[in-house]
Amino acid sequence: MTADWPIISATIWLPILGGAIVLASGDRAPNVSRWLALIFAIVTFLVSIPLYTGFDAASAQMQFVEKAAWVPAFDVHYYLGVDGISMPLILLTTFISILVIIAGWEVIQYKPSQYMAAFLIMEGVMVGVFAALDAMLFYVFWEAMLIPMFIIIGVWGGPNRVYATIKFFLYTFLGSVFMLVALIYMYFKSGSMEILAFHDLKLNLTEQVLIFVAFLLAFAVKVPMWPVHTWLPDAHVEAPTGGSVILAAIMLKIGGYGFLRFSLPITPDASSELDWLIITMSLVAVVYIGFVALVQQDMKKLIAYSSIAHMGFVTLGFFIAFIILARSDVDSGAVLGMQGGMVQMVSHGFISAAMFLCVGVLYDRMHSREINDYGGVVNVMPWFAAFMVFFAMANAGLPGTSGFVGEFMVILASFRADFWFAFLAATTLIVGAAYTLWMVKRVVYGEVGSAKVAALEDINRREALVLSSLAVAVLILGLWPAPLIEVMDASIENLVRHIAVTKL
Repeated sequence: MTADWPIISATIWLPILGGAIVLASGDRAPNVSRWLALIFAIVTFLVSIPLYTGFDAASAQMQFVEKAAWVPAFDVHYYLGVDGISMPLILLTTFISILVIIAGWEVIQYKPSQYMAAFLIMEGVMVGVFAALDAMLFYVFWEAMLIPMFIIIGVWGGPNRVYATIKFFLYTFLGSVFMLVALIYMYFKSGSMEILAFHDLKLNLTEQVLIFVAFLLAFAVKVPMWPVHTWLPDAHVEAPTGGSVILAAIMLKIGGYGFLRFSLPITPDASSELDWLIITMSLVAVVYIGFVALVQQDMKKLIAYSSIAHMGFVTLGFFIAFIILARSDVDSGAVLGMQGGMVQMVSHGFISAAMFLCVGVLYDRMHSREINDYGGVVNVMPWFAAFMVFFAMANAGLPGTSGFVGEFMVILASFRADFWFAFLAATTLIVGAAYTLWMVKRVVYGEVGSAKVAALEDINRREALVLSSLAVAVLILGLWPAPLIEVMDASIENLVRHIAVTKL
């Protein structure tokens, strides 16, 4: 299905153009740059909505396709399209970007035009990653993401921002180099740079394993999976609130998306052979990193470790599919696991964004993220406390919130693979509740902890707008996940059928 007009290109290049205009506007009239950034972010979201309203949920084919020659000598194309896997992530990106612009409205006083421009440019590039159907175009967008995030943490970050920025860049860039080698190898093997052509490329087991490992090094760092997760807490702690929100809500999802778009369909036999490795890494993240979160004293670091644990559900849901398929001709359990992983990605986008924004609200007032510096916040900030408790409950997987749906689907699918997988995954319902509620107890409840806490003012209308938007999203997805599951259903089923067939 091709678009009547280039919706995807508009969603990519409109925020990038907006970023250039905001950058050119300068800081002489900072409110002008803020309003320009907000207008471009809102228009981009509105432009992206037809990707959902015009999407044919019954089809697993790429839709809204755009294709033009880019580097003809190497058969490289400007090739874009979406399916049920990428489209929800694009909408998540355009929605969260609006909230990031609003959240930084009054907080960012130093070079606000450059701050807003960096987020707009990064929005367009991230949409490009999700929509690219040419491997070289994908790689260009993938690497381009690093630049604005590098600047955001490096310029507006905390006291150790240089260390965190360099660590973030080195981890993600070095992993990507191996992916590039794999893409070039498959180009020479197939004569094409189209990702869909790679899906049908015949590869022996040795080739598949090497390509799978190359992709794993890139995607595991981005998720991030244990043990290559150590860059994330540092990046989150030093990043400004908006940087943490985009990092947790969108950029981590690109790693999960990479597994679905590249690793599983291109190397199904290697994925099946090495599923035990990914499942082990995922379960270690769910259990061990949950306990690591339990002892954190910095709220941002606690939520960062929580993100690693919750993203473990995503990769677990994707790779238990191979065990289920090996034991049964019925692929419904495999579909359920992958759908659960996808729902978990979208849900985590909402919840992690909300949790980091809540910490940002407190940090803007007291300039501290230490849990021990707070206590009794509910007495002076009742509206804020209501939002924070709600999002904490969602983070702990309370039924009725989006945090429950994806985890429940993955645990249910895990039972079809192995009881112990499900048992270990389900421990997050205890450990997740423990570290989340322990933080809420010490920050929100009890007696007022200090004179600084007593002087706190409740959230303003701007903050209430951002938090209430996310609260509505968490509730809608928690109570009515069907619209999301329906649009991804055909694409997930098609992927499961594809990986069930050996390439050997």
